[in-house]
Amino acid sequence: MIKILQSSWPLFFGLGLIMIGNGLQGTLLGIRANIEGFETFTIGIIMSLYYLGFLGGSYYAPKLVSKVGHIRVFTALASLASTTVLLHGVFPEAWLWAPIRLMTGFAYAGLYIVVESWLNDKSTNKTRGTLFGIYQFIGYGGMMIGQFLLNISDPSTITLFVLASILVSIALLPISLSSRPAPAFDEPDTVSLRRLYKISPLGLAGVFAVGVGTSVPISIGAVYAAEIGMSISQISTFMALYIIGAVAAQIPIGYLSDKFDRRIVLIAVALITGIVGLICMAMAGNPYMLNICFFAFGMLSLPLYGLSMAHINDHLNPRQFVAASSSAILVNGAGSAVGPLIITFFMTSFGTIVFFPSISIVFFALGIYGVWRMTRREAVPLEEQCDYTAMPVRPTPFTMAITEEGHNILKEMEKEERKS
Repeated sequence: MIKILQSSWPLFFGLGLIMIGNGLQGTLLGIRANIEGFETFTIGIIMSLYYLGFLGGSYYAPKLVSKVGHIRVFTALASLASTTVLLHGVFPEAWLWAPIRLMTGFAYAGLYIVVESWLNDKSTNKTRGTLFGIYQFIGYGGMMIGQFLLNISDPSTITLFVLASILVSIALLPISLSSRPAPAFDEPDTVSLRRLYKISPLGLAGVFAVGVGTSVPISIGAVYAAEIGMSISQISTFMALYIIGAVAAQIPIGYLSDKFDRRIVLIAVALITGIVGLICMAMAGNPYMLNICFFAFGMLSLPLYGLSMAHINDHLNPRQFVAASSSAILVNGAGSAVGPLIITFFMTSFGTIVFFPSISIVFFALGIYGVWRMTRREAVPLEEQCDYTAMPVRPTPFTMAITEEGHNILKEMEKEERKS
C-alpha cells in the first residue's frame, strides 16, 4: 500500500488542489453574483450550465484521453479550468459568466476522469477499496477547505479568483512533470436509458432526483445564505457543514440498505430528507440551528445516489454494473442541470423562503414514487442484493471502475473473455 501511495501522490496532490479550488470557486461565484446584483434566476442559469458542461465533459473527455493521452488532456483541461476562474473575476458580467461556467464544468469533468482512470490502473484488488476511500476523503476534504478560504479576502475583489486559479494551476505540476508512464485507456460502455428504466424505474428516478436535489445546495446554497443575511464566515461554515454531512452517514446508511429491503431504506431516507428540508426553512432565522439542520440535510441527501445505484445493480448481472453506472451518471447530470433552474425560478417568483421547500418536494416525490413502485414489484431477496458502494458528490463514468466491487466485476469479465 505504501508503494502504491508513493506512486499515486501526484494524483492525490493534484486532486486535492483541484477540489479546494473548485470548492472555493463554486461558493465564491454565488456570493459574487449576489454582490453584483444578478437576478436569482440568472444565477440559476449560470450554475446550471456548469452541470451541463460537466455532462458534456463526461461524454467527450474519454474520447480525448483515448486519442492524446492522460497527461496532455489533464494539462489542457487544468489550464482551461484555471483560465475560466480568472475570467469570472475579470469580467463580472452575467452574459459572460454563462459560457465560462459551461467551459468550467467541461474542464472539471475531464480532470476527474483522468484522475479516476489513472487511479484505477495504479491500484490492485487488495488496495483498490482503500485508495477509493482516500480519493473520496481528499475530494470532500478539498471542497470543505475551499469554503473556508472565502474568509481570506473580500469576495467583491479579484483576489479569491486569483487564489482559485493558482490552486488549479499548481495541480498541473506533479502530474505533467511525472516520469511515470500513463496507463492504457478504454472508453466505458453504456446501457440504453430506456432499457435501464425498464430494469429499475425507482433506481433511475432516484439518480435523477438526487441530481436535482443536491445540485441546488452546492450551487445556490451560498446565494440563499447571502440573501438571508449571513456573513462571509457564516456562509463558509454553512456550506462546509453540508459537505461534511455527505461523508458522515455514507457507511451507516449503506449498512442498513445491505441488511434490509433497499427500497424501504431509500424511501425512508428520501422522506426524512424532505422533512429535514422543511425544518431548515423553519430555522432560517437561527444560524446555529440552521447549520445543524443543513448538516443533517447533506448527511441524508447525498448518500441517496449510492442507494439508487445499488438498487439499480440489484436488478442487473455483474457484467452490466459499470455500463449501467455510466448511463445513470448521464441522468444524474441532467437532473443536476435542471435543478438550479427550477429552484431559482421559484425563488424569483415567491422569494427566498421557497428554497428548502422546493428541494423537499423533490425528495418527497421520490419517496412517494418509491412507495408506489413497491406495489408493482417484489423485493429482491436480501441474499441477492449487491453491496452498497459510497459515491462522491459528482461521479464520472469511471467512479464505478475504481471501487473494489467494480474491479471484481471487470476481473470476472476478463476471465470469461479469456475462456471464450
